[in-house]
Amino acid sequence: MDYQIFKSDTRGGANHGWLNTRHSYSFSNYYDANRIHFGALRVVNDDIITGGVGFGKHPHDNMEIITIPTKGGISHEDSMGNGSIIESGDVQMMSAGTGVFHSEMNAYENQEGHFFQIWIIPNKQNVEPRYQQISVREVAKENELYQVLSPNPDDQGVWVYQDAWIFLGNYSEDKLETYKVQKEGNGVFFMVVEGEVEFEGNKLDRRDVIEITNANEFSFKVSKNSRLMLIEVPMNF
Repeated sequence: MDYQIFKSDTRGGANHGWLNTRHSYSFSNYYDANRIHFGALRVVNDDIITGGVGFGKHPHDNMEIITIPTKGGISHEDSMGNGSIIESGDVQMMSAGTGVFHSEMNAYENQEGHFFQIWIIPNKQNVEPRYQQISVREVAKENELYQVLSPNPDDQGVWVYQDAWIFLGNYSEDKLETYKVQKEGNGVFFMVVEGEVEFEGNKLDRRDVIEITNANEFSFKVSKNSRLMLIEVPMNF
């Protein structure tokens, strides 16, 4: 197993007033030649948006775009005719394919919206744009990882045009956890969303990240009151 740790304060980003954002990989005005992508994982943005504002209509193509709110709600509209509010506890996925316009606004005037936006490079180009949104409240499990995204339309969670998986975890107690890599050769982006994790003798805190490659499985110690996000993607695509 190979791994690399990135502390939360090494991320790029900016505070624009209406938007406070942190970028795990090069994005917008943040550029680091060593932090362009992790395999097929192109973007992990950690955004806080002021009430009532957001991103106006803008285009995307040939990208799998996933939104996971952690607080508040995001109002989504797109050129496919979709309009919805994505709440904390929901996961939204959009295959941009041949091209789509969409907007993302804080759905509420009086509270901040907190969300992760994740871009995964697809394994099929120029597909028909597609939208999917689900609630994961019914499949969420306490004190273990649970799947919210996969390549399989018939599997739990949303699906994408890539051999990628996303697992979340909410822990109310200490636990020794093991993750089994879903596909040989894939790597895993592992973020401590909240709380604390011990990995290979290293203490990881809120928003710290490990990039793990060349592993079939790995174990880690989760402290109580912690939340995790694991994104597994092909390293060669």
